[in-house]
Amino acid sequence: MSTPSASLPGGTWTLGDLTVTRFGYGAMQLAGPWVMGPPADPDGALAVLREAVGLGITHIDTADAYGPHITNRLIREALHPYRDALHIVTKVGATRDQQGGWPPARRPEQLRRAVRENLDTLGLETLDVVNLRLGDAQGPVTGSLAEAFETLVELRQQGLIRHLGVSNATAEQVAEARAIAPIVCVKNMYNLAHRQDDELIDELAEQHIAYVPFFPLGGFSPLQSSALTAVAGRLGAAPMSVALAWLLRRSPNILLIPGTSSAAHLRENVVGAGLPLSDEDLTELDKIGR
Repeated sequence: MSTPSASLPGGTWTLGDLTVTRFGYGAMQLAGPWVMGPPADPDGALAVLREAVGLGITHIDTADAYGPHITNRLIREALHPYRDALHIVTKVGATRDQQGGWPPARRPEQLRRAVRENLDTLGLETLDVVNLRLGDAQGPVTGSLAEAFETLVELRQQGLIRHLGVSNATAEQVAEARAIAPIVCVKNMYNLAHRQDDELIDELAEQHIAYVPFFPLGGFSPLQSSALTAVAGRLGAAPMSVALAWLLRRSPNILLIPGTSSAAHLRENVVGAGLPLSDEDLTELDKIGR
């Protein structure tokens, strides 16, 4: 199956000078259980990545901490040398411990090492977009990002990074980053049931900065809502399809990166995200999480 990028749900968006499909792919689920170790089916993981590119997806989200190193190496094995139109977005600022935790790693020397490791595992000389991951596994944490973000600015000036973004950030941290250097995206948790960034999304849209929701389908705890179920029932669609379609309608600067380890599920997500929603559907869905 092959779908031109322009016909994917939502069309395209520009991250700085990079054009990407608004429907992208998140590679986190390609690693083993709880994002640790290799996948049970390495060939299947490679097939998903190739299917994503075959569908016309030009935005793949990853991190060298996934595995660790696993998803980046899979991406390189499946897709290198990369098509000119394909853009890989990665993140730094956290590592993994033996218990599967995500301890922060935002000291300058840790960030420099993380950027070098991403370049090596992906087989690149320059990373298209690097997000600085803030906060912790429970969510954003207040505090200045200046030292860490300025380190990434230096690496961008050295030609190792093309564009910058922030992840798991508060609105204040987004503003602080923008005061230091331009950013092209913010990657935070957001979905129908978690609407804490509504105001931030609208502000970013005015500045043509992308908002990339992680856990768009609820993450490890799938979205549960009577309103979502009701709308999905009327449309004869899966609730997760409705949730993806709503996100694309929510704001033009939202980029989707739903993850899956199944090529069939990836195709289902693409179709689902293109589900037409009426004004009545949108009004009902908008009440969720309010």
